[in-house]
Amino acid sequence: QVQLVESGGGLVQAGGSLRLSCAASGYTFSRNVMGWFRQAPGKERVFVAAINFSGGTTSYADSVKGRFTISRDNVRNTVYLQMNNLNAEDTARYYCAANDGNHLSPIRTLWDSWGQGTQVTVSS
Repeated sequence: QVQLVESGGGLVQAGGSLRLSCAASGYTFSRNVMGWFRQAPGKERVFVAAINFSGGTTSYADSVKGRFTISRDNVRNTVYLQMNNLNAEDTARYYCAANDGNHLSPIRTLWDSWGQGTQVTVSS
């Protein structure tokens, strides 16, 4: 059974940084594309970033390009999201996701497994 456990969320001032981690277990991590989505209160869950098996290909939402960086460690079975220059619009619950479909799609329903999320709050 796939398990994804996020950590690293918290309260940060605008302009600050956070690094989220997602520890995976229960499957062959290196064979899955990994991603991050976020959901603000009253809004739909939306794509943030994704990374392919090897880490050589990434994709980002326009709203985070140049500020966020996704990476993965296939030895530690962990995916990371480095978030810099945070602003109030980044406040949301951040979810780790996995798919074995070899795609970096921003469409939420195409992702197979989800973590419980970690809250990020940016104060302005």
